[in-house]
Amino acid sequence: MLARASKVILKGIFELEVIQVHLSDGVLNLPMAVTTSIAAGGVMIYAIKGIKEEEIPKISLMTAAFFTFALISIPIGPSSVHPLLAGLLGIMLGRRSPIAIFIGLLLQAIIFQHGGLTTLGVNTLLVALPALASYKLYSKLTCNKKSPAIWAGFIGGFAVFTCVSLLILVLFMTDSRYSEGFFSVVNVLAVGYLPLIAMEAILTGFIISFIYRIRPHILETTS
Repeated sequence: MLARASKVILKGIFELEVIQVHLSDGVLNLPMAVTTSIAAGGVMIYAIKGIKEEEIPKISLMTAAFFTFALISIPIGPSSVHPLLAGLLGIMLGRRSPIAIFIGLLLQAIIFQHGGLTTLGVNTLLVALPALASYKLYSKLTCNKKSPAIWAGFIGGFAVFTCVSLLILVLFMTDSRYSEGFFSVVNVLAVGYLPLIAMEAILTGFIISFIYRIRPHILETTS
């Protein structure tokens, strides 16, 4: 009984390392991969439409930040997680955030084999949709310019929660085996990313507070 339980736990941990929030090649079935790729294409068209030359430097800077931070592995228990920055990207770039996310994920897949090319569409959606939601939410919550750092922290945590929730939904729709058993991939994933919600809430709140003090017009141009 103990040996079987240990085997199940180790299997869940191994699959979690393969999945994380950046899905690897082979995790999704073909219909899901095609559908999410088409949806990601639509999101990219929305993000690129009407882009201005003066927006490119900020997009480039945030792309570099996303690319770098997403490669950081944070050990939590027997597995590890990595920062997502979906909330920060949404607040800083607004509707342009999917551009930074797509380019960052593409470079990670090509250079470091982090994620995959066949899952590039779904990986983009998993971060881009929460980023876009974060942008809309931040604009509404801070329209009176009160407590931007506190709301930014809340949105940073909310974005991670949304990313993981979308990932769990995708796994449910892909294969029921990911949710089987107490130590399933879905359960281990949900527990493993709980600390990251707090971490990104603090990080996002701190960064936005700093920017709001020294360069508030950056946030205003996003809105």
